Amino acid sequence: MKKIIIMAVALVAFAAVPKVNAQTKMVGGAAMYPTKDIIDNAVNSKDHTTLVTAVKAAGLVETLKGDGPFTVFAPTNEAFDKLPKETVPTLLKPENKATLTKILTYHVVAGRLSSADLWAKVKAGMGKAELKTVAGGTLTVMAKGKKLYLVDEKGGKSWITITDVFQKNGVIHVVNTVLMPN
Repeated sequence: MKKIIIMAVALVAFAAVPKVNAQTKMVGGAAMYPTKDIIDNAVNSKDHTTLVTAVKAAGLVETLKGDGPFTVFAPTNEAFDKLPKETVPTLLKPENKATLTKILTYHVVAGRLSSADLWAKVKAGMGKAELKTVAGGTLTVMAKGKKLYLVDEKGGKSWITITDVFQKNGVIHVVNTVLMPN
């Protein structure tokens, strides 16, 4: 009887492990825990150090630690590296805080939009869907094959490379290009 109870407990514990792992994604070499907020997870991603620095310079840390929910399209360091050489250092200067804030909040949509939600919007929109950003601009979501991409107001495209990184206050989708508002 004792062996049966031990086996039953082990089986239940083993069955629970895949669910926990399925909810926790790896981004930039770090686990992104759904029990943490967007900032507490992002600071651990080695692929998002430029984004974290920019969020701090713009004074958006407390906002993105807030209740939300938020959908964040998070550009990688490589995405920032695609910008002209002096763009990031210039944006990080205190006198450019308003411009930096506009660019960063252009990557944020109110609400928690999973990839399934984005696909449903694209399907309902007959191939594309418009999202209103926190900055007040518009991002267009489109699909090509099995991948989603975003088109900014200037016509720039960014692929969503990692989807559904759920946080306690929203969701992050990793993108490979910085999106630019008008």
